[in-house]
Amino acid sequence: MTRAELIAQIKAKRSFLCVGLDTSLDRIPKHLLDFDDPIFEFNKQIIDATKDLCVAYKPNLAFYESLGIKGWESLQKTLDYIPKNIFTIADAKRGDIGNTSSMYAKAFFENMDFDSVTVAPYMGKDSVQPFFVYDNKWVILLALTSNEGGKDFQLIESAGKPLYQEVLETSSQWGDSSNMMYVVGATRADWLKEIRNTIPDHFLLVPGVGAQGGSLQEVAKFGMNSDCGLLVNSSRGIIYASDGPDFATAAHKQALKLQQQMEGELIKFQII
Repeated sequence: MTRAELIAQIKAKRSFLCVGLDTSLDRIPKHLLDFDDPIFEFNKQIIDATKDLCVAYKPNLAFYESLGIKGWESLQKTLDYIPKNIFTIADAKRGDIGNTSSMYAKAFFENMDFDSVTVAPYMGKDSVQPFFVYDNKWVILLALTSNEGGKDFQLIESAGKPLYQEVLETSSQWGDSSNMMYVVGATRADWLKEIRNTIPDHFLLVPGVGAQGGSLQEVAKFGMNSDCGLLVNSSRGIIYASDGPDFATAAHKQALKLQQQMEGELIKFQII
């Protein structure tokens, strides 16, 4: 998906919502366990309930890999079911030496046909570069995460600035705003202003709104640019809004609530 196509979807749906498909057999409604593929059935109903309200889906690959071959099959069926005009993110957090990264890129972009993949930058440029070979595909680089342990390394001072800032400045030369995004946690939304000074044009994938306590209004205030420039993810707050037979209806309700808030922010910042 191109940048222009993604922006068009944001404006058409009046939303910058990404729904995280962190689907676990331990948390899906029990009646779904009678299906041949409970994971896919859950995802299918969530997609049907939210596809008109979101612009992206983000399966977290750990939840599928942990189930072995059946999990990979559920993931592929889920990916095939997502409408083609919705941006797809392989939340895989890959990153390795060049020839290994080339195989990761082939797996997610050729074989599975995701639009994007999350990548860890720790091993440097040659571990990320193979993902840029593919047209209209995106690297989403981990920059500033919202987990408690993120400060162990990301905030270490390097040449008078936090390490995450060095990551932003250096990596922004590897790609551009048409093929690279960054992960920035919503629970550190007040730092988005400084981040935007460094990367004013790139899209930001922002987890942590909802169950993790991040504020959508704060994220928009500090992170939105003239093209919106945000994909705000909600996983548990939407997909596990109910653990009963009404789970899809409850997911729709929560997604609609976020979409309506996002519409307000898009109007406020004159994006739509």
